Amino acid sequence: MKVCEICGKGTSAGNNVSHSMRHTKRTFEANIQKVDVELNGKKGKKNVCARCLKTMKKESK
Repeated sequence: MKVCEICGKGTSAGNNVSHSMRHTKRTFEANIQKVDVELNGKKGKKNVCARCLKTMKKESK
């Protein structure tokens, strides 16, 4: 299971809802990407969700 190493976001559960309103279980996967990150002066590859990646790009400007 992939989890964001910054915010802890991972897989969550919910329902598929069809047109006839039948509910079946499903999972929602977080948009996790493996990227080169520099945190606290240390470089390395981290599993980061898209929202944290966007925030890090915004803060670096």
